[in-house]
Amino acid sequence: MDSVSGVGVLDKVVAVLNAVVDSPVALAELQTRTGLPRATVHRLAAALEQHGLLRRDAEGRFELGLALVPLGHAAAERLPLVEIARPVLEALRTDTGESVQLFVREGAQRRCVLSLESPHGLRWIVPQGTLLPLDVGSAGRVLSGELSKRGWIQSVGEREAGVASVSAPVVAVDGSILAAVSVSGPIERLTRQPGKCFGGAVVAAAERISALR
Repeated sequence: MDSVSGVGVLDKVVAVLNAVVDSPVALAELQTRTGLPRATVHRLAAALEQHGLLRRDAEGRFELGLALVPLGHAAAERLPLVEIARPVLEALRTDTGESVQLFVREGAQRRCVLSLESPHGLRWIVPQGTLLPLDVGSAGRVLSGELSKRGWIQSVGEREAGVASVSAPVVAVDGSILAAVSVSGPIERLTRQPGKCFGGAVVAAAERISALR
C-alpha cells in the first residue's frame, strides 16, 4: 500500500481501523480490504486488540474497540463547530424526522463529526467518526466545492443504493466551506427529489451554524 504519512506502520494501522468502520470483518476480509499480507494484518489486529482499539464480536470478527469511545468523545468536544452545530442539528432532525449529519473535509475524504439518528425504524445511519469519499454523496460534493444556485446539493443512490440525501455548506466569513450539513434517509421517504423535501430546511440550518460561529 502507498504511504500517506511517510510512517509505513502507522498507515497500515489506520488502514486496519478504517477497514472495520462499516461492519465487523473476519481476518480474511480484513486482509482483502487493506491489501496487506495476512501475517501483517493478523499481527496489527492482535496488537490493536490488546490496546482496546479493536475487539472481537461473538463470531470472532474484528470490530472497533471500546477504547475508541472516550477518544472520539474528547475529539468531538475539542471541535467547537460540533457543539455549536449540535442544537441546530437536533432541531433539524426534529423538523425533518430524518437522520442528520455534519461532515468536515479531511484531506481527500470527509469525516462525519456529528451524527443524529432518525426516530424511524427504517433509517440511514452514518456512525460518528466515519470516513467517506468526497466524490459521491451530497455532502462530499458540497465539501468539494460544487455550487448550486439553490444553496443545496442532492444525491440519490450515489454511494448506497436506496439512500437519498441533501446537503448544504457551512461557510466562514471569507466564504470558505467549513462543513456540510446533511439530511439522509431511505428514498421511499425522501423521494428521488430530496432537495424538494428538505433542501430549504438544510440550507437554513447550515446558515444558522455559519452565523453562530
